[in-house]
Amino acid sequence: MAEMKDIVKLAVDTYKGTVEKYSESQAQDVLRQALIEVNNGKTTLDYKDIRDGKCNGLFSLIEEILSNTIIEGLQGDEYFNALVDFRNVAEGDQNVFVVEDSNLFVVADAADGTQGIRRQRLGGATEAAIPTSLKLVRIYEELNRVLSGRVDFNQFIDKVADSFRQRMLNDIYALWSGATAAQLGGVAFFPTAGAYDEDDLLEVISHVEAAAGGKPATIIGTKKGLRNLKESIQSDGAKDELHNYGYYGKFYGTPCVATPQRHKIGTTEFVLDDDVLTIIAGDDKPLKVVYEGDPIVLMGDPMSNADFTQEYLYGEKYGMGIVLAGKNSGIGRYEIVS
Repeated sequence: MAEMKDIVKLAVDTYKGTVEKYSESQAQDVLRQALIEVNNGKTTLDYKDIRDGKCNGLFSLIEEILSNTIIEGLQGDEYFNALVDFRNVAEGDQNVFVVEDSNLFVVADAADGTQGIRRQRLGGATEAAIPTSLKLVRIYEELNRVLSGRVDFNQFIDKVADSFRQRMLNDIYALWSGATAAQLGGVAFFPTAGAYDEDDLLEVISHVEAAAGGKPATIIGTKKGLRNLKESIQSDGAKDELHNYGYYGKFYGTPCVATPQRHKIGTTEFVLDDDVLTIIAGDDKPLKVVYEGDPIVLMGDPMSNADFTQEYLYGEKYGMGIVLAGKNSGIGRYEIVS
C-alpha cells in the first residue's frame, strides 16, 4: 500500500475535487483498495478480525482522512479565516494564549539635563486557556458499504466531516454573535445601534482602525446584512458586484466579507443576526479554536445490538473562546435598527 500520508492527501484532494494523478473514479478505487488492504484483504468488517488485531491501521487511516478533511473545509471558509486563530495541540499539552498588557507609557516633558520623571512599570501579561471537550458521532453500517464499493467514499466523508464542520461553525457563530464587551478583555470596542447611516458606520470604522494603530478594517456580516451598505455614489463596478455576489465588495474602501448564514442544529432558525455588522482590525484574531490530541474511531460490538448492525464512534476533542490582546486591535459592532 502507498504511504499513509499519500493516501490521506489523495482522499482530501478527491473530496475537494482537485485530484491530479487520477480520474475521480480511479481515485475512489485507490482509496477503496487502501481501506481493503488495511482491513486484512476483506471488503466487509469482520468483528473477530478487528478484535484479534488483524486490521492494523484501518481506523488510523480513517481518522487521518476525516481530521484532515474537516480542517481543510473549515480553513476554506472566509469567515473562519477572518476571525479564527486555529491551534492544534497534543493531548494534555497546555493550550495557553498569552495576552500582553495593552497600556502605553506616558511620555513626559522634561528640561534639558533632567531625568527626574515618574517611573512606569513594564506591564505584565495574563494567560488564558481554552477548555476542550470530546465531541462524538455514532455511525453504523456505512463503512461496510464503503469497503464493498456500494457507496462513494466522498459520501462517507461528507456525512461525518460535514456534521463536525457544521457543529464547529455553529459554535463559532454563536460564540461571536453573543460576545460582550466584558468577554473582549479590554480590547477597544465600539458598539453602535440605530437607523442605517453611512456616516455613523464610517465613524465606527475610523475608531476601530485608530484603535488598531491605523491598520485597515474589514466589515463582516451576512449577505443580507451587507446589502444594507449602499454608498451615496453608485459606480458601475459596485452595481456589478451587487449583481454577481449579492452585496458590495467594499464600503468606501473598506473590504466586506460575507458570512454564510446557518441554521441552528435541528431547527430552521438562523444563527446570525442579519442586522448586525462586525468591524475588525488588527493583528490578532479574536476567536481561538483549539484541537487537542488525535481523533478517535471506536469499534462497537455488533453482538450488543438487537439487529446485529456494526457501529462505531468517531470523536474529536476541541474547544473555543474569545481571547484578544488589547494592543493594536479594535472591534466595532454596528446594529441596524429598522
